[in-house]
Amino acid sequence: MLKIGIILGSTRPGRVSPQVGDWLKEIADVRENASFEIVDIADYKLPFFGDPDTDDQIGKWKSTLSSLDGFIFVTPEYNHSITGVLKNALDSARDEWNNKAAGIISYGSTGGARAAEHLRGILGELHVADVKTHPTFSLFTDFENYSTFKPAALHLNNINLLLDQVLAWSGALKTVRT
Repeated sequence: MLKIGIILGSTRPGRVSPQVGDWLKEIADVRENASFEIVDIADYKLPFFGDPDTDDQIGKWKSTLSSLDGFIFVTPEYNHSITGVLKNALDSARDEWNNKAAGIISYGSTGGARAAEHLRGILGELHVADVKTHPTFSLFTDFENYSTFKPAALHLNNINLLLDQVLAWSGALKTVRT
């Protein structure tokens, strides 16, 4: 059985990524060919490069990543890119990302499209194969008062396509790693 991590890409107070991640997990948990877990970067307290070394936190992060066959990133768009904490989390591991698949779900004023495009380039460097389907959520239409996630029903089709693709690619790439 494949194990997929839903990585929450924000740690800011008042963030909405947990709402999006929980919604995705509810949909994904119906599937019988994989298990899904929320991986909240905030739980790891990763140091930034140059901070005093905290091998235990980085070790815990790498161990979590190693246990997963694929990823779905839930990322907001901040200043036309991904968050600093997500970039730091990506940079805090290397081999643990290699030869795995990922999907991207983004949100923001333009659906987080620019953040997703930046994330795709980073994932390529880490040898992560990102899938084509990319659900985007608008702060204007999919969030009530910009803070309560209320996705339109039309997104369900893209979410299921994303899940199909992530599972297919994760299964294929698992054969490369073993």
